[in-house]
Amino acid sequence: MTREHPRGGTRDTEPRPAATVMLLHEAGGGGLEVYLLRRTASMNFAPGMHVFPGGGVDERDTDDAIGWAGPPPAEWADRLQTDEPLARALVCAAVRETFEESGVLLAGPPAGGVVADTRGPDWEADRKALVDHSLSFTELLRRRGLVLRSDLLRAWSRWITPRGERRRFDTRFFAAALPEGQQTRDVGGEADRVAWMRPRDAVAAWRRGELEMLPPTVTTCAELAECGSLDAVLAARREIAPIEPEARLVGGRTRFVVPEGVPYPPR
Repeated sequence: MTREHPRGGTRDTEPRPAATVMLLHEAGGGGLEVYLLRRTASMNFAPGMHVFPGGGVDERDTDDAIGWAGPPPAEWADRLQTDEPLARALVCAAVRETFEESGVLLAGPPAGGVVADTRGPDWEADRKALVDHSLSFTELLRRRGLVLRSDLLRAWSRWITPRGERRRFDTRFFAAALPEGQQTRDVGGEADRVAWMRPRDAVAAWRRGELEMLPPTVTTCAELAECGSLDAVLAARREIAPIEPEARLVGGRTRFVVPEGVPYPPR
């Protein structure tokens, strides 16, 4: 099982911890849909690829003062098979990056519930301030009287960028239902196109060469299509074992070889 990729590097780098979130909802008339972004052609990592909202862990995500509700970091450490500080940072990165890249905030009041709407100029100003680092995630939640809702996330998988790539990430994938009342919005920045798509349609478009995705994204879309419904995705209990494709030079081009047993769809 391979995925052709022309930009393989020659130097091994330590993969940076990262988190990505498959935002999901049931479309009108039924049918599971997932939110995809197309990265701009100018991006250093995965230009032109369709991805889920997400990004690397940064210093803001390690703040112990971030308001928190739901399973505690120790429980997430067990689920994600890592230590507690990194588990906390990964969950925080997942929630922060989702808000930065889609306008959806997986947070709510300490007494319970979820933010109903994150549109409007005040929310947009906060989102932009997070992006340019003039506002911390801790301060955003504190000022608005909110806490991160870790119970809205489901751990899905872990993918590590192949050795030899110039930029490498050790990424935990999460699933989350779009909170009632909230809407995704095209916020620009790193993406030049956004779309809700049925996972099976995304895989079909990838097979036709109409939609480019890296192996983790297309594999995840195939897994979501197999689940078939939002309830089935959220009820799934998955083993979070590292998956690291291997980059091989074949015919002058670098190809990603996905480990056996991973349900990578044929193209």
